[in-house]
Amino acid sequence: MNREEKEEEEEEEIVCLDESFFINDNYQLTTFTFGSQVIELLCLHSSSTDFDLTGQLVWPGAMLLNDYLAKNAEMLRGCSIIELGSGVGVTGILCSRFCRQLLLTDHNDEVLKILKKNIELCVSSENPNCCAELAAENFQQSSIPFLFDTVEHLLHVRGGQCKFILAYISRAKTIDSLIMKQAADHGMRIVEVTGTRSVVANLEGVIFEVTLQ
Repeated sequence: MNREEKEEEEEEEIVCLDESFFINDNYQLTTFTFGSQVIELLCLHSSSTDFDLTGQLVWPGAMLLNDYLAKNAEMLRGCSIIELGSGVGVTGILCSRFCRQLLLTDHNDEVLKILKKNIELCVSSENPNCCAELAAENFQQSSIPFLFDTVEHLLHVRGGQCKFILAYISRAKTIDSLIMKQAADHGMRIVEVTGTRSVVANLEGVIFEVTLQ
């Protein structure tokens, strides 16, 4: 085999994979019911291979939070709301039916695409007066210290006149402790909402309200 033939063979062995090879965007229109509220949106039922695309799914924490918000919708009326890590937008879309202004955020461009589609599908037709915006956040949902950094900043900006609602699904005792430690380290008071502890997808979950001390 001469040099030219060898180079051609090596070129043939090089495989270039487009990033779309790793991304599943075969979204399904799915119906969710929270109390009297019915939401239809696009989502996956299993995540893409990219670990950073967990926002394509509706997770147990969102189900827990939406059940709580649907039962306590009055607390949303007239409020301005920001959701950190909106994913496909199931919680934001529910909030849009009651709140005055809404800001949905996520840090992943692929997730932002499906979030935008769901906003166009649901929010614009249900509540045209609701301001639903997208903001790309440099925010890793799995990083608890970064989450509390962001929450502390937002609470201070509003002069302590708002609160952070956290739907927490317990997966490990170390994470449970870290949540409490981060709240304390950031000068926050974290209180379990009475009657919200329940089992979701075989995991124990609870709603916390977090405010500045």
